[in-house]
Amino acid sequence: MGGQYSLSLDSAKISQTQTIVPRLDYSNNLISQIIQVLKNKKALLKKSNKQLLQYEDNDLICLRAIDVERRVSYSLETLYQIQKKMELISRIDAIPKLFPSIVPVLRTISAQLVDVEPESSQKLSELSVHLGSIVLDSAAITKAQFDFVQSSHESSTLLDEVKLMVDSKINKQYAHLDFFAVVGN
Repeated sequence: MGGQYSLSLDSAKISQTQTIVPRLDYSNNLISQIIQVLKNKKALLKKSNKQLLQYEDNDLICLRAIDVERRVSYSLETLYQIQKKMELISRIDAIPKLFPSIVPVLRTISAQLVDVEPESSQKLSELSVHLGSIVLDSAAITKAQFDFVQSSHESSTLLDEVKLMVDSKINKQYAHLDFFAVVGN
C-alpha cells in the first residue's frame, strides 16, 4: 500500500512539473504582450506631451498628462526588470528563489495602471495569479521555503530603484515644470 502511495506522489510531482512549463511559457508571452502595449502607450504619451515642453506654467492639466506618462514609464521599466528575472529561469528550483518578489510588484504595477490602461492592469493581475501558482507548485515540488521578509524587501527595492530612475528621466524631460510639487509621487 505504501508503495502505491509513493508512486502516486511521484506521479503527482511529475504531473505538477509538466504543468509548470506551459504556464511559464504563457506567462512569458503575457508579459511580452503587456510590455508591447505599454511601449505603444508610452510613445503616444511622449508624442502628445511634447507640446508641454513649451509651457512655462504648472497647469494642472499638463501636470496630470505628465503624471500619466510617468506611471506608464514606471510600469514599463518595472516590467522590463521582471521579464529579465523570468528569463533567468532554467530550472524548477530557481522559481521559488526568484519569483516570490515578483508577485507583489505585479500587483503594484497593476494598481498604477488601473485607470490609465485598464486592460493591461487586468492582464497584470492575471499574470500575478499565474506566477503565484507557479511559485507554490514549484515550492511544493522542490520543498522550498519562503522568506517573506526578504521577498518583500526585494519587491520594495526593485520598485524604489525603478521609481528613482523614471522620476529622474521625467524631471530632465520636463525640467521647466515643478511637476512633483503639485502632483506628488
